[in-house]
Amino acid sequence: MRATLMHSAGDVRIEDVPDSRIKNPTDALVRITASCVCGSDLHPYRSMAPGSDPARMGHELIGVVEDVGPEVVTLRPGDLVVAPFAISDNTCAFCREGLHTSCAHHEASFWDGIDDEGGQAEAVRVPLADGTLVKLPVAADSALVPSLLTLADVLGTGYHAAKMAGVRPGYRVTVIGDGAVGLLAVLSAKRLGAEQIILMGRHPARTDLGRELGATDVVAERGEEGVARVRELTGGQGTHAVLEAVGHLPAYEQAFGVVRPGGVISRVGVPQYEEAPIGFGSLFRHNVRLAGGPAPVRAYIEELLPDILDGTIEPGKVFDVETDLAGVPGGYRDMDERRSLKVLVRL
Repeated sequence: MRATLMHSAGDVRIEDVPDSRIKNPTDALVRITASCVCGSDLHPYRSMAPGSDPARMGHELIGVVEDVGPEVVTLRPGDLVVAPFAISDNTCAFCREGLHTSCAHHEASFWDGIDDEGGQAEAVRVPLADGTLVKLPVAADSALVPSLLTLADVLGTGYHAAKMAGVRPGYRVTVIGDGAVGLLAVLSAKRLGAEQIILMGRHPARTDLGRELGATDVVAERGEEGVARVRELTGGQGTHAVLEAVGHLPAYEQAFGVVRPGGVISRVGVPQYEEAPIGFGSLFRHNVRLAGGPAPVRAYIEELLPDILDGTIEPGKVFDVETDLAGVPGGYRDMDERRSLKVLVRL
C-alpha cells in the first residue's frame, strides 16, 4: 500500500510500504477514505534532522473497517469510523475521567508513537479499536465528511482549549493563532457562550473565516502592539481566557500580556519550548492560571457530533484545499508557506 513518510525537514514522500494488517486481537484494520495534514505536522517538516529514520505521518482519519481482531466487539466490517489522534481503551481510570491522552493501557499511544502506521496512507491498523474508534452514522461520500474529520483533532483540540479555560456565557476570550485549531477555538468559545472573542492573527482570509465562526474582533498586531490593542478592546483589563493555539514562546508571552487578573491561559499549540515565564511578573502576581495540554478529543466526540450532523456548526470550513494521496507532499509545502490553511486528503 502507499503511505506518507517524512525523511527530513522539507522532504515528504509517498512510498510503497507493507500492507497494514491485524496484529493483536483488539485491532481493527481500516481502509482510509479521508485524512489531512495538520499544523503540528509542520514542526518536524521544519526541523527534522537529516539522517533520521523515515517517519510515518498522519494522525487524523476517517475510514471504513475492513477487518477486526477476535476481541473487538463494537465494530464490524463496513462501519465508517473516525479515529482520534490518541489511541485509548476508553475504559481505564483516566479515560473515565475524560483524559484519554493519558490512558493507562500499555498499547495507548499517539499515532507518531507507532513506527509502522500513520493516517496519511491507504490503510491503517488501529490498536484498541473498541476504545479508539467512533462509528459515524453517514456514508463515506457524505458532504459532512470534512466537518466530521475535524473530530479527529482540530475541533476537539480547539474545544479542549475553551473547556480547560472554563469559557462560559459573559466571558471575554482571546484566541492566539489563526490556524485551523485557533479558528475552531473561536467556534468553540462561541458555542460555550463567550461574549467577546478576539482573534489574534494577520492573514485576512483566515481572520475573515474567524469572524464567520464567531470572532467579534481581530487584532493583526503582534508583540507589545498586539497586547496594547487587546487591552484597548477590553477597557484595559484583558480577557478572562486566552486560548493559545500556536506553541511558540512569543505566543505564550503574548498570552500573559493579554490575560485578565484571575484569568486562564489555556495552551493547546504543541509547545516548542520547555522554559517560559511563570513567576511573579508574568502569572503569579495576578493569580493567572495555566491550563491546557494534548486534547483528549475522544472525550468530546459524542458531545460535538450531533451539532455537526444537524448543521449547527460547520468546522469543516477550515479545509481550503482538497487533494489525493499523491498531492500530500505539495500540501505540506503549501501549508508551510501559508498558501493553504488545512489540506483535506481524499482516498
